[in-house]
Amino acid sequence: MAVLVLAEHSNAALNDVTAKTVVAAQAFGGDIDVLVAGHNAKAAADAAAKIPGVRKVLHAEGEAFSHSLAEAVEALVVPLMASYDAFFAPATTTGKNVTPRIAAKLDVMQISEITKVIDASTFERPIYAGNAIMTVKSGDAKKVVTVRGTAFKAVDATGSASDETAAAPAGPFKSAFVSEEIAKSDRPELASAKRVVSGGRALASAEQFNQYILPLADKLGAGVGASRAAVDAGYAPNDYQVGQTGKVVAPELYVAIGISGAIQHLAGMKDSKIIVAINKDEEAPIFQIADYALVGDLFKIVPELTSKL
Repeated sequence: MAVLVLAEHSNAALNDVTAKTVVAAQAFGGDIDVLVAGHNAKAAADAAAKIPGVRKVLHAEGEAFSHSLAEAVEALVVPLMASYDAFFAPATTTGKNVTPRIAAKLDVMQISEITKVIDASTFERPIYAGNAIMTVKSGDAKKVVTVRGTAFKAVDATGSASDETAAAPAGPFKSAFVSEEIAKSDRPELASAKRVVSGGRALASAEQFNQYILPLADKLGAGVGASRAAVDAGYAPNDYQVGQTGKVVAPELYVAIGISGAIQHLAGMKDSKIIVAINKDEEAPIFQIADYALVGDLFKIVPELTSKL
């Protein structure tokens, strides 16, 4: 058997969720090759070659891959799948955008956001906001799978896989990249941060969100998150949202401030190693999963906590 893993990268650097996806592919079994499709992405390809367990890296260069357009990546992957039994991709924005097209072209079922590989045809994935685990058995000849990176642990970069060039599809493609707006920050990226500080609706305004959450995050060297209620209220941007309809995180430390703990939010952070919750409502659901609970006024507790760090 052989598995093709799609690398998640920014052209200049490889995202560590790629290594976690490789770990999932190892549980599937067989040889593992990593596909790096990008533009000026040699640094990412070199990093992928160091992931343990990788047989070879397929490096495809092309301007159409610079922003991982689904149409271009699908045109690259589908012909390659003649030599592979499975296609694994991280359950990121890129992975979720690409895999449905590949599954449709291969005429197979997509298996989404797996958290465990039982065997080469059987997988586990969360449902009902993570409150139940579904076991999925696929009879398709080829498997197309997205992997929830927080469920797998990356290993140290000690590999030395070979690097081969993959021919990029000629195009032209019907879709084209137009523009993007990226918020620049010195803080760690939310999905991969080892520490996360999140704020909820109790902060009452965008000004107070920034006043209380950001200094604490900076002191901890943490990424910044928010509940859906805080995002919907305009206190924080969409890319801060943690939860079932936002980002799924599993940092070493998760600090939830003014977050009640709705089931949709818990689905995105309950696998965190240590959870600290600050809320004035002692009956808040967040306290049921918190390792440390502080019941009180966040507007007094948070400044005091920040000052002592």
